[in-house]
Amino acid sequence: MDILLREQSASGVLRLSLHRPERRNALDLALADELVRALEHAEESAAVRVVVLTGAGETFCSGGDLAGDGFPGHPVALLRRISRPAVALHRLSKPTIARVDGVAAGAGWSLALGCDLVVASDRARFSQIFVRRALSPDLGSSWLLLRQVGLHRAKEIALLGRFVSAEEALRLGLANRVVPAAELDAAVAEWAEALAAGPPVALAQTKRLLSEAGGLGFEAAIEAECAAQGVNLATEDTREAFRAFFERREPRFQGR
Repeated sequence: MDILLREQSASGVLRLSLHRPERRNALDLALADELVRALEHAEESAAVRVVVLTGAGETFCSGGDLAGDGFPGHPVALLRRISRPAVALHRLSKPTIARVDGVAAGAGWSLALGCDLVVASDRARFSQIFVRRALSPDLGSSWLLLRQVGLHRAKEIALLGRFVSAEEALRLGLANRVVPAAELDAAVAEWAEALAAGPPVALAQTKRLLSEAGGLGFEAAIEAECAAQGVNLATEDTREAFRAFFERREPRFQGR
């Protein structure tokens, strides 16, 4: 059985589905390795413009697999290896959408937090469940939560380990959009297709600027913006966008 399902549209949307239904799509080493390979392929492939990350069935990901087959090395080595998908997701220059239905807990929520956009069903539930298992956050959630909701709210979520409803996640800015479960695929497709039709280089520059701005002073951010615009202005896509504006038509972006 494939543990990671891949489906790519002609428009460039790559859908990656965690597929371990018997373990509620829990992340083990084999799935982590598969996900890293898929994300690295997405980065290298010009045919991929957007990545949608989801879970098969009605669960996004229940967290790390606590009942795995064991690991012969040091626990820190295990954690570094199973964290590699979060690093690959963070490094990916292409836009990412987490399609969340059902539970996203522990490492599962960390992966969703690592995506650029989160679209959730109204029955989705999120939890930094680590503390309930006498563990601390992993897969980057300590870094991501702090930047998305601030220190005190991040501590509340992580220290209590409670479940957060889709509606609360939306209020806190941890989800971008919440829709009825029956409308989830359509909502994700709407945004994915819009991103796939966009200018790939400019989208990558925009994503990088926003991801790195929190660690920069204002003038350094201005300088980074100038450098990014220099990259954009050298592309055929920017010239196409200007032509389309003056010709009053929709641009056709080629990623170059």
